[in-house]
Amino acid sequence: MGRNRKKKGLPVHGWLNVDKPSDVTSTQVVGILKRLFNAQKVGHGGTLDPLADGILPIAFGEATKTVQWAMDADKEYVFTIRWGRSTDTLDAEGEVISSSDTRPNRDAIETALEGFEGEIDQIPPKYSAIKVDGERAYDLARDGEEFEIPSRTVLVHEARLVDMPDSDHAVFHVRSGKGFYVRALARDLAGALGCDGHISQLRRIRVGVMHEGAAFKLADLEAMETRDELLRTLAPIEAVLDDVPDVDISEEDAADIRQGRDVMLMPHVTERWRLEKNPDPEDRLALAMCNDQAVAMGEIRAGRFQPMRVFQV
Repeated sequence: MGRNRKKKGLPVHGWLNVDKPSDVTSTQVVGILKRLFNAQKVGHGGTLDPLADGILPIAFGEATKTVQWAMDADKEYVFTIRWGRSTDTLDAEGEVISSSDTRPNRDAIETALEGFEGEIDQIPPKYSAIKVDGERAYDLARDGEEFEIPSRTVLVHEARLVDMPDSDHAVFHVRSGKGFYVRALARDLAGALGCDGHISQLRRIRVGVMHEGAAFKLADLEAMETRDELLRTLAPIEAVLDDVPDVDISEEDAADIRQGRDVMLMPHVTERWRLEKNPDPEDRLALAMCNDQAVAMGEIRAGRFQPMRVFQV
């Protein structure tokens, strides 16, 4: 008979808005926080490149069931492109693969940038976590394999030139939807301008509701002396579900939902959900709440709440 393996760590649930420093991987941050909180389960809501800094949403425990909402949220970046050199990784970490003396002026940059707003087709970088035939693209790239990544449609809400400190550098601000790669934008923008370029600095300043003004620096978290102090930094499980309308349920219904059973909702509860929900008729999502605590994500059909992801807190 199999032996039940006891989980290491303690149950911790919620979201942490971390300001990741550069030169640390997203996976390393997860490991550091798992140790600090002595938590059983920790994940992140979207990889941030090692050379980049900024907002890295961290999910603990049952909050990991909502990671996809953080990954799909709108994001904002401030980054610098260094003109004159293209690299294989599209950032300062890579090997230079081509160079040129061409330096674009402000008018040329702003005109070209207009073509990168709205829905655009973008090919993700070969040094990325995209899977190609079951393998990570960055692993194939490091092994020198030849492969192609198909283009995808991404949404860029806003792209603007912020500053030009010198002829070699330009600073940008971008607000984008899911699946967008800043490094790919640098590659494509340089190509449109007929020059070489790569990302020399990158900072993510917002992921959905998490922004840099409310983020905790990793060093400050490591300096906290008590577990209670650390736990006070956590936002609730539903923090990243701000666009999902909630429905109030009774404690009896909450107990049924935690057993995986459907529950019937009061007519006025269903009506309020209908008024607040996404106008897309196919979107039936709702968040069941009991005494200000998230119970489950689910769908509402014919007045019944049908649980999909139950939070066992």
